[in-house]
Amino acid sequence: MPNLRFAAPKERRVAVVTGGARGLGRASALRIAEEGRDIVIADVLDIGADVVKEVEALGQKAIYVKTDVTDEAAVKALMAQAVETFGRLDILVCCAGILGKELPFLEQPSELFDRVMRINVFGVFYAHQAAIPYMLQHGWGRCVTITSGARFGSPNQIPYCTSKGAVWSIVSALGNAYSKQGVFVNGVEPGRALTEMVVPRFSAEHIANPGNPLGRYSDPEEVAEVVEILTNERNTYTTGSVWSVKGATG
Repeated sequence: MPNLRFAAPKERRVAVVTGGARGLGRASALRIAEEGRDIVIADVLDIGADVVKEVEALGQKAIYVKTDVTDEAAVKALMAQAVETFGRLDILVCCAGILGKELPFLEQPSELFDRVMRINVFGVFYAHQAAIPYMLQHGWGRCVTITSGARFGSPNQIPYCTSKGAVWSIVSALGNAYSKQGVFVNGVEPGRALTEMVVPRFSAEHIANPGNPLGRYSDPEEVAEVVEILTNERNTYTTGSVWSVKGATG
């Protein structure tokens, strides 16, 4: 580790990753495991059990906990199970999220708006509120949530862009709330990464040449690199920030 006088000792810490069964969540879980962390995969998709095997193949311990992040009691039970199993909880990565439907505003059903908000915003709120107390007990914690450039507004994605704007506000507020106690909260804002949420929405031609400055979309593993940095002991001075991983400025 670099000579960082405020860095905590490198330890075998425990990370909870919501939405960890696939996409950015899976990539983040595996990258964090490579740094010697034990992992709790939380998802509604039972393929989360397959990610557990991948983590174990890296020499780390892992469990899958089927979790609906819109259920506050289930999220509290998730964090309690993480501590009961591994004795601690140090890292939270919130990747659980849905896009909803791309429709003009007047065609967006209120039920869909409610569902998107409950997964993308309430789920983040519940997870942080349940996890941070365990981190405060040990005086160290790192939280990262995936947001999106859609937070600036997208006419056909109003539920989604509203939810990601709310996540940005949560990150900004919590980043200032517990930093003196050693708990940092940040966000990561990908450009479009090649995940199950993105690939089906575009033609093969567009995926191959999206027209952005780098001329390609990112792999989930590239986004996971930044997630890992923000959850590492090497992160000694970054909190309340949203890191852009877009392959471009802005």
